[in-house]
Amino acid sequence: MSFRTKLLLVVLLTIFASVSVVAYAVTYYTRSSFEAMDAQRTEALVAQFKKEFVQSGAELSHQVKNISDAGVTDRMAIDLSHANADASLYARDAFGAAQEHGLNYVEMVNSDGILISSVQNPSRVGQRVDWVTSVKNWNDTDAFLKKEELPDGVALSLTVVRTNDTVADKSLYIIGGQRVDQNFLASLVLPAGMRALIYTNLDQGFVSRSLLGEKIDSDQAERFAPLVEQLQKQPQPLVRTIEWSNDPVDAETFHAIPLTGRNNELLGIFFVGSARRELVQLTREILKSAGAVAAAALLVGLIVSFWISARITRPVEKLAEGAREVAIGRWDTRIEVRGSDEVGQLAIAFNDMTRTLASQKERLLQTERVAAWRELARRLAHELRHPLFPMQITIENLQKARRLDAKQFLEVFNESTATLKAELANLNTIVSRFSDFSKMPAPKFVRVNVNEVLRNAVRLFEPQFNAVGKPTITQEPFLTEPLPEIDADPDLLHRAFQNLVLNAMDAMPAGGMLTLRTAEHDGNVRIEVADTGKGLTPEECSRLFTPYYTTKQMGTGLGLAIIQSVVSDHHGSISVTSEEGRGTTFRIDLPQRQAGPRVKPREPAPESKKDTPSTLAAASD
Repeated sequence: MSFRTKLLLVVLLTIFASVSVVAYAVTYYTRSSFEAMDAQRTEALVAQFKKEFVQSGAELSHQVKNISDAGVTDRMAIDLSHANADASLYARDAFGAAQEHGLNYVEMVNSDGILISSVQNPSRVGQRVDWVTSVKNWNDTDAFLKKEELPDGVALSLTVVRTNDTVADKSLYIIGGQRVDQNFLASLVLPAGMRALIYTNLDQGFVSRSLLGEKIDSDQAERFAPLVEQLQKQPQPLVRTIEWSNDPVDAETFHAIPLTGRNNELLGIFFVGSARRELVQLTREILKSAGAVAAAALLVGLIVSFWISARITRPVEKLAEGAREVAIGRWDTRIEVRGSDEVGQLAIAFNDMTRTLASQKERLLQTERVAAWRELARRLAHELRHPLFPMQITIENLQKARRLDAKQFLEVFNESTATLKAELANLNTIVSRFSDFSKMPAPKFVRVNVNEVLRNAVRLFEPQFNAVGKPTITQEPFLTEPLPEIDADPDLLHRAFQNLVLNAMDAMPAGGMLTLRTAEHDGNVRIEVADTGKGLTPEECSRLFTPYYTTKQMGTGLGLAIIQSVVSDHHGSISVTSEEGRGTTFRIDLPQRQAGPRVKPREPAPESKKDTPSTLAAASD
């Protein structure tokens, strides 16, 4: 595909994408504004419903309190407190109280929990009502929803309970209630396009006749069945859109608010519906306008893109050819400059870039070579100076010993050769350390128990923790059991853990506490090794994992670099936190699974062949 064709497609797609984004943004913000306005209206209506609920409860509380405080109620309480009192004399008192105070439901319960009088269900008189006596004093409780059992079915009521305490320890309970039905919604002021429904959840499953409200028939009521059944399983507010027909204009969004009783049982559902007709119609108009604008913009863009592509295609082709030349290493490539417009400026900038790249590349290579050789020379000189000095002294002593007799010369010779051998071995160790760091072995992943590897690493140092004549180091393990196994190389982990323990011991020359922790953290296995040594400064912490950097007089600066290499090869991470005077904590996070093939578990290496503290000390920081 040619550049001209691509440019044409890019321009057309850019115009189309721009118009689409604008149309989407307008539609999105329109919908968001509508949803926000709808949410505000819904919140206002719910708040109004709750306010009416509270006001109705307060009014109901006042009426029930008047019944409880009435003189006839006091006399009833006194009479019923007597032994062998005849409760049947008061079986009709609830009817008079309900009629006088305009209540739908009134019941009176004796102190022993026996129902004395009932308006809604006289057949229950004489039965025990234990839930009332479970609360000694109801006078400070608010109104609540309650399921009322009627002779011909059940109903939902707003209920208040008050206590008459005229006779001590012989309380008389007055239960008053108002039916919660469609009339309860009549007091709500509904904005245009909104409606309120209430569902009385008094039967198992969904019952269409329990959905109360204006402009709702049985067919529409059935569409609420999934919402009701979901709230019956998990009573919490939810929002659903119901499509009444194939036309989205007829859709309606309902906010469902569960209504619960004293024991948080679902007794009803308050639905607030909002029509989506205005939103759908407005969205359609926006999309129509966007389509017309897009068609006009694409036509203009087609013409403009042809003109632009004809002007810049040829210079860009030359620029591309020059870039290919530079890519294959021809840094002296230059392209012809024609004109002083943007394309011409681009050609000038390209030529300047190639000149700068050529010179900078050479300088950078020279600088890197010099820096690398200087660093290597500095480290080797630092490491080799220690064994070379005693070797020089030893050779000078041998030269001086030539003047001695044979016996004395033999003693000096034996002592000098022993010194030379020791220092040569030291030189060999130094060279080996640098060699080991340069060619760390690739890990061979098997299933590994991190706790077991950590215990084996620490066990090597236990004789030194309580060595006679040395400060005591106390270890405090907090190893999570069971800990998930991970894919890892046990030998490399063993070496890394030993280096960490050795560093902690070196940080506590006067003794202290060595803390070991393992745990599962965010899908990884975390290992922590902490000491109570002198700690490190923030600057030391930032440079701690730099190769050849050490805080010890005799350290090589490779120990922690090796640990970081092992952790990196395991696709993990290592970090350090420290506070001067309070100790240091090293934290390693290793993934539980590694990509790639696994090998069969290896037999554990014999203790005699594992790294010893003396060999580890040579590589530690």
